[in-house]
Amino acid sequence: MNRLILKYAYPLTAVILVIFAVVVYQRDSRGSGILPLADAALVGWLLGAPAFVYFWPRITVHGFKSAIVRRGFSGGPIPVNTLYAEPTRSSGAASTGSLISTGTDDVLYVAGWLDLKAGPQVLQVPDMADRYYSLQFTDPATGANFAYVGKRTTGTTAGEFLLTGPGWTGTVPPAMTRIAVPGRTALIIGRVFVDSSVGSVDRDSNNDDEPIAYALARRLRLVPAGQPTGTPS
Repeated sequence: MNRLILKYAYPLTAVILVIFAVVVYQRDSRGSGILPLADAALVGWLLGAPAFVYFWPRITVHGFKSAIVRRGFSGGPIPVNTLYAEPTRSSGAASTGSLISTGTDDVLYVAGWLDLKAGPQVLQVPDMADRYYSLQFTDPATGANFAYVGKRTTGTTAGEFLLTGPGWTGTVPPAMTRIAVPGRTALIIGRVFVDSSVGSVDRDSNNDDEPIAYALARRLRLVPAGQPTGTPS
């Protein structure tokens, strides 16, 4: 939703304004006497539409932050710089206590709030054995995704990614890939594929692949840069 608003904000605004102007003109030409009201509505729209486009993505992302660090998923609040993985797939029948209660049925969700106030963080990714997964990084200042880690962008082999904030001038350690975070904070949302064809074909029954996917999702970790991390595998 935020991506569509950001991408098509100005064309949509122009179309709505044209439609609004046509309706006002037609009613005024019939002597409806609504021109003063139309002028007020037009001024309100001209002021309100840009404000909505600017603030809505920010409000949405910070809403996620509040939900993550205060309520979290069904497991409770998630500390800053911690990635939490849901142990089961989400669906329309999921508990209302879950942060993500709807969505595609074939993934486990991962979420966390990144804060680089204390310095860079390292994202550890295990060997995903060609399994689809993705982690998207969203800038709370714009609501736009600025980086992806996953099968389609970085592959599925084990690796480490150095997450740095504005003004960072250090050296990227060997074998690490740097991700520059536009601001000091970011929302991280991840997905790890669960193969429903493994084990039972009934989505509501036990699935042999789900615990395997969950074990991999739990190994997606954030650790402070400079702290011994070991080698992901």
